[in-house]
This record gives sequence, C-alpha cells and structure tokens, in this order.
Amino acid sequence: MFELLKTDPSSQARRGRITTRRGVIETPVFMPVGTQATVKAVSREELIEINAQVILGNTYHLFVRPGTDVIGRLGGLHRFMHWDRPILTDSGGFQVFSLAKLRKITEEGVHFRSHVDGAPCFIGPETSMEIQHTLGSDIVMAFDECPPHPCTHEDAARSLALTLRWERRSLDWWDRVEPSRRPLLFGIVQGGSHADLRKESACELVKMGWDGYAVGGVSVGEPEPEMMLAVESAVPWLPTEKPRYAMGLGTPPQMVEMVARGIDMFDCVLPSRAARHGTGYTHRGTINLKNGEYLADPGPVEADCLCYACRSYSRAYIRHLIKSEEILGVRLLTMHNLHFYINLMTQVRRAIEVGTFAEFRRQFVANYVVNKAA
Repeated sequence: MFELLKTDPSSQARRGRITTRRGVIETPVFMPVGTQATVKAVSREELIEINAQVILGNTYHLFVRPGTDVIGRLGGLHRFMHWDRPILTDSGGFQVFSLAKLRKITEEGVHFRSHVDGAPCFIGPETSMEIQHTLGSDIVMAFDECPPHPCTHEDAARSLALTLRWERRSLDWWDRVEPSRRPLLFGIVQGGSHADLRKESACELVKMGWDGYAVGGVSVGEPEPEMMLAVESAVPWLPTEKPRYAMGLGTPPQMVEMVARGIDMFDCVLPSRAARHGTGYTHRGTINLKNGEYLADPGPVEADCLCYACRSYSRAYIRHLIKSEEILGVRLLTMHNLHFYINLMTQVRRAIEVGTFAEFRRQFVANYVVNKAA
C-alpha cells in the first residue's frame, strides 16, 4: 500500500509510493482538486498530459448535486467523469461546516440545509462512508468536524472527542464491505492550534489502524506559523510506514516546507483560483498577467516550462484573453499553474532521490517572491 523508498538526511522529507486499486501514486504528490467531478477549466486529456496522478472529489458537493444515486446509476465517479486514475474523496465534513445553512451537530452527525436549494440534508459518519463507497473512491477520508480558527482549548478538545468517535464509526462501517472492494482509508488529525490535542488525536488514530493519516483543520485562517505547528505537532506521532496528507495546502513554498516536515500528499484550489484572477506561478514567484508590463510581452508564462500554454502562447496573448474575459485565458493559465504544482513535486521527488533536497529547498524558498495581487 505504501512503500518508503528514500529519506532525506537533512530533514523529514520522504520519497514514497502509494499503491491503490486504480494505480500507483508517486510521493510527494500534488493532487488537483475536482470538487464537482471536474478540475475547473481543464479536461481529462489535459490532466493526463500534465501527469496528474490522482485527483480529488468531494462527498458533500456530489451528494448535494447531482446526487449519489445519479452517480451510482451511471457506474460511479470514475465512469461519470471519464477518469481511470485514482480519486481521493474528502468526507464532506469541512464543507458541511463552512457552507451548509442552519446546521445542527448531534452525536449522530450533522443535520443541515443544502447551500444549493435549502433542502434539508443529513450526513454522519456512516452516511459519508456510504456515499464515498457509492462514488467508488480509491482513498476515502474519515468524517470529522473541522473546528474554526481561533478555537479555545476547551472547544477544540470537545470537537476532537466528537471527531474521534465519528472516525471510529467511519472505520467500523467498512467492516461490512467485501475486503476486495475496500479502498484505502485515511483518518484525520484534528485539534486546532493546540499541540497536545494534535498529539492526542494522532495517537488515538494510530490505535485505530488507518491506511493513511491526514492533518486536517489547517489553512482555515490561521497564521502560517500555526499551520506549520499543527503539522509539526502531529507528524512525530504518525507511523513512518503510512502516508501523510496535509489537507488543503498550500502555496508552493509551503508545500516544500511541509515535505521537509514529513508530509507526502497535498491538495489546494490555488492553481485554478489564482488563474481566474490572472495570476501565474513561476519558480521566481507569482506574476499577475493583468499588469501592464505584460501587454506586449512575447515570452511564455515561465521560461523553460514545458506545459501546453507555455509551449504555444505568450504572456501578452494570455493577458489579452484574461483582460477580455475570454474563457480560454483562464483555461491556459490554469493548465500552466497545475503543471507548475505537479512538476514542483516531481522536482522534489527527484531531489530526495539524488540527495539534493536540502539545497533545492533552500534555493526554492529563497527565490520565491509572492505577488501581493495573487
């Protein structure tokens, strides 16, 4: 399931390999977000071209629309969206708490109203597992509660206790499923910004025996040092022989730093979200193509980039499309940004393999400058 291939002597960085029922995932890996059964603005063929190994779907959004019954009748999420590589699905917990209207949390689960049409809905641990099973997910996330930031120790502890009970029920649900149809199951470490709760969460999850472990409740508005602390407080208590996933992260430097702290898997909406605002990613940092300096710039978004957008079009042309609100501009910039994120992890893997990760990390973080408009 997870094979640890190489470790970096200067940090906790790891080179690994996850084997799922629909293919192998080389780690560290960035996973494009396909919340609504699509990675925004790009096709399956384009995802294959940029070597997306695994993508995300979301239980909450697909449950609300078009509905689990529809996707189930059409053969599952892979067939529905014409994707034959691995899919990881979030449990829906984060979206329930961030999007749902009039939610009520009980021991059973969460009663809420759909953000789409206001219809009454319910998702609990068993419901979430059933939905993900019907979707045909290759990596299934436990159902958890994501506490807000800031959150007092008392509130975070209460939330964690409920989450651990929900995660136990999530894992138990799979006992009724034929082992050959069982996906990889990941528990989620919670605990807010409190190191002792992160440790407690990690240790309790390890006792349950998950196939992998995620650090959740990060990138929810907390300062970056707290984000790093949440990971640092969890990783030492997680087994080295299982994959580790930092949910919803992050910027390119954050991902490199998280790799150095022992994280193997990442997802983030930034590549497509930034593209919709005219922002492109480069190894020197972000650039805002809406700026006048790119009006007649004949160069690609990033020199030496091998993505389709950079091989075929200039900054000036993509800028023109974006300023004219043409869909193609967003598509091209999204393709480039996703390629950048995926290729960054390819470079990280190579650096770990050949023993140059420390220097790669130092140079990349030092040279990366964030455009404040990004």
